[in-house]
Amino acid sequence: MNIPIKGWLVNCLIIIALLVISGCKTYPLLTTQGEKIPHDYLIGPGDTLNIIVWRNPEISMSVPVRPDGKITTPLVEDLPASGKTSTELARDIEETLSKYLQQPVVTVVITDFIGPFSEQIRVIGEAAQPQALPYRENMSLMDVMIAVGGLTDFAAGNRARIIRNIEGSQQQFRVRLDDLIRDGDISANVPMYQGDVLVIPESYF
Repeated sequence: MNIPIKGWLVNCLIIIALLVISGCKTYPLLTTQGEKIPHDYLIGPGDTLNIIVWRNPEISMSVPVRPDGKITTPLVEDLPASGKTSTELARDIEETLSKYLQQPVVTVVITDFIGPFSEQIRVIGEAAQPQALPYRENMSLMDVMIAVGGLTDFAAGNRARIIRNIEGSQQQFRVRLDDLIRDGDISANVPMYQGDVLVIPESYF
């Protein structure tokens, strides 16, 4: 009976070793170095917009961006808003209103921010509260971890990785969450970019 048990234990150890090896695929370490990407906030579904039409308070109003990315206001129906800056949307509204008003002047103020899905930061895996977060200017890895409540007890923080779209191709970079959160190593704090996906794997032990 001892031989089968030993064989089973050996097989289990081999499987665990293979899982560890496959889960420890090395990615380049993400550092604080790198070119800063200019960021203009883009409107997304769920945002709230305050649309002000100069000298026309009766058609000025606050509207939500619908799940299909469009808005509807008096004289303006089903106008696409998602993926545009507030200035771009204001010009589009002016163009539509010009059919009814002479030289309309429109200002769009964003009051509740969510942003388009393509720009949100997603956190999956062993975070306390995995979720999608609106991107903020100069957002860092520490900001993201505060927003999701840190790591679970089962997280392998130093095996976490960021999936980032660079010039149309997805690239993966390793980040050191354990060093940052549990050891307070600020050098492990790196900038986050629009559309980043943070993957936090589970520890095998």
